[in-house]
Amino acid sequence: MTGAWTEEERGTPAQAAHGYAHVVSDVMTRSVATVGLRATFKDVVRTLQDRRVSALPVLDGSARVVGVVSEADLLPKEEFRDRDPDRRTQLRRMADLAKAGSDTAQDLMTAPALTTPPGATLAQAARVMARARVKRLPVVDDTGRLLGIVSRADLLKVFLRDDEDIAEQVRREVTAYLFPGPASDIRVDVHDGVVHLGGRMRDRSLVPVAARLVRAVEGVVDVRFQLAPTRAPTGPIGPGAGGRAG
Repeated sequence: MTGAWTEEERGTPAQAAHGYAHVVSDVMTRSVATVGLRATFKDVVRTLQDRRVSALPVLDGSARVVGVVSEADLLPKEEFRDRDPDRRTQLRRMADLAKAGSDTAQDLMTAPALTTPPGATLAQAARVMARARVKRLPVVDDTGRLLGIVSRADLLKVFLRDDEDIAEQVRREVTAYLFPGPASDIRVDVHDGVVHLGGRMRDRSLVPVAARLVRAVEGVVDVRFQLAPTRAPTGPIGPGAGGRAG
């Protein structure tokens, strides 16, 4: 449900404008197949088949998403069509048995619907999908009205980003920040989304920090370090270096 999202998770236009950060509205599908609360079982099946999707948002009279009806919600009718469930099945699968006897979207749907705001980042939407084990999320505005739908495939589009675009953002937002200076010793190369950081890193304690920041750049598949040994200090290091004190 949208109510489960914090303001930070909802995302803001400023977040979208920073760097290359994509938000859900950038990749969502805007033309969405839906059904109303009173849609019949056959209407739902027909719409699923015609639109070649496996789930449909269910809308009320104000175009607000009130649930989602999926193929999984419809299967109990076929499963229990020619047999009576035993007592154990009745106790364990009460919800499925109720759906097996239902014939409208209102009674078949899973509710409330798990949704996402348009300003959520792709990473945030991916985490919600993974935790809930769902393949798609309806995208809704602050009033719950449907704006689009985002799928797992939509979230993966970010990995099609050009290697040089990724490298430029890593240089601008990671290496320039952690290793400032006109001639940084850190080299950035990207191949098939894998970021390679090479050169000399004077403070090796920054390796995990750099790795975390690079992985946060959209389109990064992995990060690898190819660091050269640090140079030993040269020249005087104290008042008595190179001879005896006065």
